[in-house]
Amino acid sequence: MAEQIRIVTLNCWGLKYVSKDRHERVSAIASALARSDYDIIALQEIWVEADYNEIRQSVVTRLPHTKLFHSGALGAGLGILTKWPIIATSMTPYSLVGEPTDVFGGDWFVGKGAGSVTIMHPVLGPVQLFVTHFCAKGGESGPEYNRTYRLVNAWEFAKTTRQAAELGRYVIAMGDFNSIPTSLPMNIVLNHAGLVDSWAISHAHIPQPSGMLSPIEGVVNYGVTADSPLNSYRDSEPSGDPIVRKYQGKRLDYILFRHPSPNGFNDHLPQLTCRDSQVVFTDSIPGNSCSYSDHFGVEATLIIDTQAEGKQDDMAPLKDTSAMWSKSPSELSLHAITEMMNAFNTSYRMSQDRSRKELTIFVTSILALIGLIIGSAWVVVPWLNPIFVLLVIYLSWQATTKLYEGFIFGNWERKALQTVIEELELHKQILASQQPRDW
Repeated sequence: MAEQIRIVTLNCWGLKYVSKDRHERVSAIASALARSDYDIIALQEIWVEADYNEIRQSVVTRLPHTKLFHSGALGAGLGILTKWPIIATSMTPYSLVGEPTDVFGGDWFVGKGAGSVTIMHPVLGPVQLFVTHFCAKGGESGPEYNRTYRLVNAWEFAKTTRQAAELGRYVIAMGDFNSIPTSLPMNIVLNHAGLVDSWAISHAHIPQPSGMLSPIEGVVNYGVTADSPLNSYRDSEPSGDPIVRKYQGKRLDYILFRHPSPNGFNDHLPQLTCRDSQVVFTDSIPGNSCSYSDHFGVEATLIIDTQAEGKQDDMAPLKDTSAMWSKSPSELSLHAITEMMNAFNTSYRMSQDRSRKELTIFVTSILALIGLIIGSAWVVVPWLNPIFVLLVIYLSWQATTKLYEGFIFGNWERKALQTVIEELELHKQILASQQPRDW
């Protein structure tokens, strides 16, 4: 029997005090995973450490090697549980994840990034596992600069996973990428990192929908994991999103994989193929009408082919899906790089404009504070004193917030954008120099 790796990824929606039915759902997730046969489990939005420990304890006899990643003020919400020994771990925070004043979004406070563990597999050797959760802000419609933070996440994630493969490791990447398969962020992840989408490979025979889908068809045939009518936490109002209407939801959660980069010494390594992939955790939790999470999970079964050299013809259909089979590295198109740079340059200018407005508000607030302090000396009506105090408190908060947002965060954001723009400019120059020339 061929060696295989069974993988599942799930966004647990585990926000303390915010997520509905959290205790019941986490217990149900732990029970379901305890009955499963997965070799690798990747979790997102597992913010409460007690929830993570409950899940870890439920599978510890079968998956004894675990890692909960810590980043930001409230944690990264990322975890990996695996059957095989962990020999290294790392957490790579993304340089841009949100704005500090976007309290309800919360991305800036949780410190999103890419968590990774390197495991020692008995057949493949070192395998680097990644789990991530991209920023959601920006949706899927409108110009790409609306999704600047997610594009930065995608570029930094693709660089990190590509570097792992260049070190001679197999790579398996899992998580909630908050991006549909045809989006620019997924283009970056798949093409710059050379990663293969397990769902796309195992469902390559499924045609594009030609009419109205049922919610079940959206899940079974098109991998819908979010905004499905089958999920109890979806808004009951009809969605205005054309993607949601077309597919009865969105596919935002992925299991991706690739081989080590070719170096002349690893031409005959075992090869990974995806036998099947499906959406899981689609039912209601036992004894309740609520779903396991506001996302469904994704599972995949990867087969390890140790005799791949004699089976090249059998793998020919897969070669068209990714450069992982190629001797040359996968690359982004020049058009995609230009599209990214245009989005980042637009965001840079918007950041400058926003900072100017915020610093103007800061200066105005300071002048108003000085005026209130001076004017309070001539106030003879006692009942006006509390109003003056409240105004002083409000203006102090306003001045402090706008100084931080306009100066500190504004410069932070633009430095991060400038770094990515310069990286892309260099990468574009290198790609252009490698293009064949007509003499």
